[in-house]
Amino acid sequence: MSKSSIHANRPLSPHLQIYKPIPTMVMSIVHRVTGAALYVGTLLVAWWLIAAAIGEDYFNFVNAIYGSWLGLLVLLGYTWALIHHMIGGIRHLIWDTGRGLEKETTTKMAWGSLILSVTLTILVWIAAFTIA
Repeated sequence: MSKSSIHANRPLSPHLQIYKPIPTMVMSIVHRVTGAALYVGTLLVAWWLIAAAIGEDYFNFVNAIYGSWLGLLVLLGYTWALIHHMIGGIRHLIWDTGRGLEKETTTKMAWGSLILSVTLTILVWIAAFTIA
């Protein structure tokens, strides 16, 4: 029996098209996406620090990019991803203790992590522009 005929007879497992998205599932996916986004964002932070070490002209060039509307939008997204990923990590840490695993609690924690991350991101940006 060839490999292809073995795989052709196997049932397909349910996929995302089968399941109705629930808040905990969506937040799990978003947690993974923000983790990947943080990798790219951290490279941007490293570029900014390297520019500061190279010299004033290059630092001003990088600051001009980050100060543009597109740069600020990317930095806003990085800030939100950082805060959201941190809150998601705290949520998982709570679950690791065996607490908060009831269906209603996990749904509330999912919505809470989204609301809290957006709120904290706004507060961080207000603080940053108020201090600057």
